[in-house]
This record gives sequence, structure tokens and C-alpha cells, in this order.
Amino acid sequence: MTFSLEQHGITVKNILRNPPPAKLYEEGLRREKGTAISSTGALIALSGAKTGRSPADKRVVAGGESEKDIWWGAVNIKLDPKVFSINRERAIDYLNTREQLFCVDGFAGWDPTNRIKVRVICERAYHALFMNNMLIRPTQDELDSYGEPDFVILNAGRFPANRHTAGMTSKTSVDLSFENKELVILGTEYAGEMKKGVFTIMNYLMPKKGILSMHCSANEGEDPNDVSVFFGLSGTGKTTLSADPKRALIGDDEHCWSDEGVFNIEGGCYAKCINLSAEAEPEIFNAIRYGAILENVVYDERTREVDYTKDTITENTRCSYPIEFIPNAKIPCVAKTPRNVVFLTADAFSVLPPVSKLTPGQAMYHFISGYTAKVAGTEMGVTEPQATFSACFGSPFLVWHPTKYAELLAEKMKAQQVNVWLVNTGWSGGPYGVGKRMSIKFTRAIIDAIHSGELEKAEYENDPIFGLAIPKACTDVPTEVLTPKNTWADKTKYDETAKKLAKLFHDNFQKYADQASKEILDAAPRI
Repeated sequence: MTFSLEQHGITVKNILRNPPPAKLYEEGLRREKGTAISSTGALIALSGAKTGRSPADKRVVAGGESEKDIWWGAVNIKLDPKVFSINRERAIDYLNTREQLFCVDGFAGWDPTNRIKVRVICERAYHALFMNNMLIRPTQDELDSYGEPDFVILNAGRFPANRHTAGMTSKTSVDLSFENKELVILGTEYAGEMKKGVFTIMNYLMPKKGILSMHCSANEGEDPNDVSVFFGLSGTGKTTLSADPKRALIGDDEHCWSDEGVFNIEGGCYAKCINLSAEAEPEIFNAIRYGAILENVVYDERTREVDYTKDTITENTRCSYPIEFIPNAKIPCVAKTPRNVVFLTADAFSVLPPVSKLTPGQAMYHFISGYTAKVAGTEMGVTEPQATFSACFGSPFLVWHPTKYAELLAEKMKAQQVNVWLVNTGWSGGPYGVGKRMSIKFTRAIIDAIHSGELEKAEYENDPIFGLAIPKACTDVPTEVLTPKNTWADKTKYDETAKKLAKLFHDNFQKYADQASKEILDAAPRI
């Protein structure tokens, strides 16, 4: 039976709808330069000139019903509906010149009552296999009764945007219309744009239903009531700490929290590959097999063995695979209400404690702040850590104002008696260059103490500047490590650094203060 996409303006007759991975391998190898099969059976693909997302080229259509809801600014840049129509027509016209197209129909959200139907229309087998992995794959019965999608991704990434079109800043354009229920991609073949486009859509739709969408990982203990979610920016340990052989993985990156519990948005994982090893990350390493995609990696032409240490094409090498490739994944990827929420930060200033228990106000404040710190860079004269703030630990993908997500978090914390923890995986004994990185052994002991309930019952003392509740003891963690000041040789220097970091928090928070409640503002550190 011929499958038609004419309702979307597509007139191409040769449409491969939800083809199996084997067919996508064949088409990729036949049609796409640079495609190969790795020694472990994964499909190797190149994303072209763009090897990462292009946030400066992302636009959201203004002028419709959604306009009043959206947090306009650097994250959500306005696009005129007429310009969207021009870019959409450009994408449709290009796709209609292709001999063959792929259509991938899937779901975003493992909760059947809150999932959305997403259709991807693209020309590259690499893109189709990627979204086959990252969306939740329908059964044959679900595919037969799929009907019309809730959102459509028109991926014409090989064709550039017209730089002279109003509002365009380059040949790349990623345009989202909540009114048209479409995402149009021009001028970038990087597959991650589709993944994060779906997340952005969920970040708009779910809060309208009172559901918190989250950029986090999640796992579950032997007790199904023992669910934890882990927020954290790159380098803080989100993937490492949520990958626990004693706990089932719900998901590694994107989740929603409803009144019924937590559910993964995605059907797969999209992990970084740079310096990947079987010893350090065996689950991810072993997931790179038939059906997985390796993106922009360097490999031996004769043996097809991948060299994960090479960043010749990009440091942002990636692998995509279905979540069931992880041995301890819980399928379906749904769980009960979290018992613990963990905010991970790698504080290179060595000011924040290795673990602290947050009040609802502090939880909202630190959630909106989304803090971590990078080590000193390679530029001349840069010798101190660099503070990084990303609202809700995922600023590029937010649609509503950050306080919307923070208030949803607080509501669920209070209604469901959830513990929220701030865990510092950064430096101890002094800042980067003086102290040393927090022992992973200590951090794992802290996470274990959170899960066992030990820290919930511990005695606490408050930090005088940040007001954080610091436990007086934690099994397998030296007492002096728990209070950062005690690990510094120069206590005066610690006080100076703590005040400096507190001011950085204050300065960053100014852009949110006008919409923040008194409870949030009262949780700010003292300066």
C-alpha cells in the first residue's frame, strides 16, 4: 500500500515509512557519502559542516495564541509567520525534488495519556535511523492506527536557508511554529536539532497540563517507590551517577513529572563518545552495536574499529541507540513519583559543599540558576574558574519563563514530600589549581546515603553565606570534607571566594528576579 504525505505538501511518491534499521543501513551506505559500518555493527554517519546544535539560528514563530506564553529573548527569538511560511515552502520545495523520502512516525513520552505523536519527514537514512532510535517506536498496531501526527518535523537540512530572508542570520535556520505544529530545519544536517526540537515542544506542551518537563536523568531502586532524578550540566556527572548497576535506568536525558510519577520522553539515548571506554562506561560502550549510530567518529579504514580518543572531525562525537540496548533499562520507561531530586554541580571554586539539603525556596532558586563552573581555559590570562549558569539546567530548550518550571517543581516537592539535594562533584580543598577534584568514591557514598535515607535523618548545620543545610556526618565520607571551609588551608581566602561566588549568583539572577516569588528571592545567598 502506497503511503502519502500530500497533506503536508509532499508530492514524492516513493516514501519509506518506518523502515527497519537494516533497510536504513542499505540506503545510507548506497546514498550518503562517509557512511560505513563499524566493527561492532553500528552505522557510522557524518553530519556535514555542522557537528553541533546552532542555538543562534533557532527561531519561534510569534503572533499566534502561544505568543503570550513564551519567554522571548536570546533563547526564544521571534520569527514572523510570513518568514516561517517562506522557510517552510523552501523546505517543501527541496524535499519534493528528492527521488525518495523517509517518514518516521513515533511518540514522545512513555506515558500513554501524555505522549504526543511526532512525524519526521527527511531525505537522509541517517536522520531516519536517528529518530527511529530517539522517538518511542510504535507497535505495528499503533502504527496502523496512528492517524495524523501532533507535530511534524520537516528536515531539509541539506538545503540552506536564504540569508537575505528577514530574520535570518546564516544559511542555517531551525524554525518552530506552535500554531502550525511544525519544526522546519534548513542548512544543518546535525541530527541533534531534531531531538532537542522535540524536547522544546514538550517543554511547551507539558507545563500547560501541569506537568514538569525536565532536562535530567532518572533511575529506580529495588523498591519501586525509590525513584531519583538527576539534573546537571555537562561535566557534572549526570550520566555517570545515574548509571548505577544496583538501580534500573528510566532514562538519561529528558523526562516529565506528572501527578502519577516520572516518564521518559525518549525511546533512546544520545551519549557523548569522546574518550569512551569499555572500562569507564561499559553500558554505553556495549550499546554501540547493530541499530546504533556513531556520529562524526574517526575509524580505521581497514578494521572499521573506532578510535574514540580522536576529535579530528569534532570533539562532539556521539552515539545514538535504543534505550533497550542498556541492560538495566526499565521498559516501559515510567516510574513513580521521585523520592529524591539531585542537582549536580561541578563547582571549580570549591565553595559549595559536597552535599546539602535544600528548602523549597532554595530548590527553586538553584533550579532557576542552573549553576556549574568550568575550569580555567586555555586563553592567555585566564587563571580562575569560569561560572556557568543555565536556567533549569537546560536554558536553550525552555519555552516558558524559568520561574514556570521552578514553581511546578516546588508544587510537586511540597505535594509529594520530595527531598531536593545539591551535590557538588567539583573541587575540594581550594579552587581549580589549588585543591583537587572531589573523590568519585565520596560522591557515590553521598548518593548511596541519599538513597538509603541516611541523609534525610542526619543532623545539619547551615552555611553562613549560601544558607545551605550541610550534614554533620555521612557514611564513608570524611567529616572535614563535608564543610568546604574546613578543607581550605587559607580560611580567609575561602571567605573571599565564597562571597565572590555569591555575587556571581546574584548578578546572574537579576534577569529572573522580576518574575520570582518572595520565597525564591529569600533563598538567595548573602552578599
